[in-house]
Amino acid sequence: MCPLAGRLFNRRGRFCCHVLVVESEQGLVLVDTALGVEAMSALAAWTSATFVRLVRPQADPAKTALRQLEARGFSARDVRHILLTHLDTDHAGGIADFPAAEVHVLADEHAVASSRTTMRDRERYNPRHWAHGPTWRLHRPRGERWYGFEAVRDVPGLPPEVLLVPLPGHSRGQCGVAVDVGNRWLLHCGDAFMHHEELLGPSAGPLALRLFQQAEADDRALREANLTRLRDLAASVGEGMAIFCAHDPEQLERLQARPEAG
Repeated sequence: MCPLAGRLFNRRGRFCCHVLVVESEQGLVLVDTALGVEAMSALAAWTSATFVRLVRPQADPAKTALRQLEARGFSARDVRHILLTHLDTDHAGGIADFPAAEVHVLADEHAVASSRTTMRDRERYNPRHWAHGPTWRLHRPRGERWYGFEAVRDVPGLPPEVLLVPLPGHSRGQCGVAVDVGNRWLLHCGDAFMHHEELLGPSAGPLALRLFQQAEADDRALREANLTRLRDLAASVGEGMAIFCAHDPEQLERLQARPEAG
């Protein structure tokens, strides 16, 4: 994505949509999908005219999760589970590419996205993404304490090494997904932050991006509280955990250079 005035948000002047793929005995698991194949041929219909005008996503089907998986020898039916950090269009716009997958999301997020009672909700959530009638698995934020976070839970049907970590604030039901890969944890935080420097302190990272996130947050105080906990976590675990967001291209490139096994 190449937003207007993008260099105010990061050095590259662009954002990625970071999809994490987990190989498990239950099949492939996706954390988010980004935009899908059909969306690439009709971006405004699958997102919104405002999104296309301001965010300027690249219409390249080869960049979709499905096409990248196919290039690695997989097919859509190999994806058995999709764990969504939230239902914003740039995170859930590809679930229709994987009609056989169970789609996991926090129940509060699903409720808001389904009702779309406000103009803001109608802009961020597009029911076209789930018009095919996916198999939803809705989860309540109930569970155990994990690295200072409350109500962390495993995902029924998946190994215990995969956890849902509630991180509300950006949206009502935003959550992170943690995966134990043996030598460390991976924690995909969705839109809990959008630039790696934000983990360094409350005044770190590009100012324009911090202001944008405050303006876009469903609950600013809750978002900041969870970001503070992520900063504390990053300072305490060091190399024992890779904490990353959905839209930072530098984080994506660093992780792609270190593919995980396990």
